[in-house]
Amino acid sequence: MEGRKFETSGEPEIVYSRSVKAGKRIYYLDVKKARNDDLYLCLTESKRRQGAEEEPPQFEKHKLFLYKEDFSHFLEGLNDVVNYVRSQVGEIEDREEWTPRDADNQSDAEAEEENEEQPKRGLFGFMNR
Repeated sequence: MEGRKFETSGEPEIVYSRSVKAGKRIYYLDVKKARNDDLYLCLTESKRRQGAEEEPPQFEKHKLFLYKEDFSHFLEGLNDVVNYVRSQVGEIEDREEWTPRDADNQSDAEAEEENEEQPKRGLFGFMNR
């Protein structure tokens, strides 16, 4: 993964990482090693913020730390809510690939209008695989 720091002073070491592209967002799933050599999961949502065209892109990030003793409870809850959504909306289609180029060529009003024309897609489309 280009541009990602795997070890910096003061930051826990990333021992394994995977990214999931989902529309305009990228989710990073990083396994980090704590000072006591315990492993935990850091989930980061990264979303590109709209700014002036001449400015470098900026990203809004949100992090969630999940510790190994909570994995089974978290997975149980996640599976429960995903199954609930599937029972409410039926089959969930994968999201179409999005590139920053798409956003640059389209105003917010055009994007909203296009979204209204397309059938509604379910939540958690990236989990269908």
